[in-house]
Amino acid sequence: LASGALSVRAAVAVLAACLGVGLIVVVQLDAVSAAIAFAAIPLVAVYPFMKRITWWPQAFLGLTFNFGALVGWSAAMGGDLSLAGVLLYLGGVFWTLNYDTIYAHQDKEDDALVGVKSTARRFGDASRPWLYGFGVATAACWTGAGLAAGVAWPWFVGVALSAIVILTLSARVDLDDPRACLAAFKANVWAGLLIAAGGLAAL
Repeated sequence: LASGALSVRAAVAVLAACLGVGLIVVVQLDAVSAAIAFAAIPLVAVYPFMKRITWWPQAFLGLTFNFGALVGWSAAMGGDLSLAGVLLYLGGVFWTLNYDTIYAHQDKEDDALVGVKSTARRFGDASRPWLYGFGVATAACWTGAGLAAGVAWPWFVGVALSAIVILTLSARVDLDDPRACLAAFKANVWAGLLIAAGGLAAL
């Protein structure tokens, strides 16, 4: 929209299509799962403004972006949102804090010029210990989710391998090099694939 590559009319059409697909999914859920899905709407509504309000917009992104874990878990469990589902969600929140802080480092100079806040600007040169902390918290939550759900061992292998990817990227990325930050951000897809593979293998 900002560059003019997409018209307002086209954007509205895409939004309507996405909302329509989302509605089709939600109406097929049980009442509890549908209620959880609708509970995400306030987070979706306020997230775009968080960069102007708080130094922690990445936390709001994590809370919003990972809501699907709560909905999916509840739907799979017939409306039962257990501890395992909550821990799965929290693990995703911490993972988002990790990779989106790395992503924010590529824009930190421009963000400072326009007055936009981020965890990258908040942590500054002390960002790396925070990245490690978020990575460890991710693995801890996902391990706890597996234990609470009583899943098979491949899940824990997936957690361990994804944690290695997350922490290795956190250690090696040059936070002052925008290209390196973008590459590390994109490389987090491997952490996602590994945890997904572990989950599928544990079924």
